Amino acid sequence: MAISLPPGLDARLTPARADLAATSLKGLVDVPRFVDGEMRRVAVPVAPLRRRPSSDAPLETEALFGERVRLFEEDAEGWAWVQLEADNYVGYMPAEALAPEGSAPAHKVSALRTFLFPGPDIKLPPRDALVFGSRVVVRSISGGFALTTDGCLPAVHVVPADEREGDFVAVAARFLGVPYLWGGRSSLGIDCSGLVQTALAATGVRAPRDSDMQEKAIGTAIPLDAPVKRGDLLFWPGHVGIAEDSETLLHANAFHMAVAREPLAGALERIKAAGLDLRTIRRPG
Repeated sequence: MAISLPPGLDARLTPARADLAATSLKGLVDVPRFVDGEMRRVAVPVAPLRRRPSSDAPLETEALFGERVRLFEEDAEGWAWVQLEADNYVGYMPAEALAPEGSAPAHKVSALRTFLFPGPDIKLPPRDALVFGSRVVVRSISGGFALTTDGCLPAVHVVPADEREGDFVAVAARFLGVPYLWGGRSSLGIDCSGLVQTALAATGVRAPRDSDMQEKAIGTAIPLDAPVKRGDLLFWPGHVGIAEDSETLLHANAFHMAVAREPLAGALERIKAAGLDLRTIRRPG
């Protein structure tokens, strides 16, 4: 149900189909029905957001436990058409992955992965596992556990939601070895732009989802022949990496099929040999 959008509207971020659109788009798109949508929260550890309402459709991105989404429609096959609050991405996810909005989570998971126990006892079989950045409602902290509305987490793995990391490069480095996953946005699997977005978010910087969006929006461009500094973002067509220092690149990539650290000069040569020239360097500010 694709729709032709006016110039300036990105289909990835615009909740409009040929039959339905968000009320905020009235006057911009011509569709038979507009809806306000209702807020929901993700109720599973990692929810896939797909291009089409099918489990075979490409993975566009992911939403993490406790994140907010706006639900525009739920179909008879159990697919929800939603827009993520974190970065405005639009797509389809299983309706069963969503729950009523409820209380605003005031804490988040700070460990790459942690177990959610049914009670304050590490000997109990875990109910589930949550990933870095998941949002949780903590009722109390006692005996080394954070008691949430959904179970108990090790208190050492939970921090206030407004706590900020000081260095996004150091955050990205924690993901070393995490498998590469196209569209992935978690410590179970992540792609190049997902790594950048996740690491920056931990420092309080909201970044777009895809590398082409990040190339236009993050920081300021610097000359390609300028000395590279820690934290610079290097962009190729369809790919982004993080300079860990002047000689080292950190990135999620399909060559290693993981988040990897490699010599910058070697990465530049290897990627160029694959037919891609370095296009932009941007310095977050």
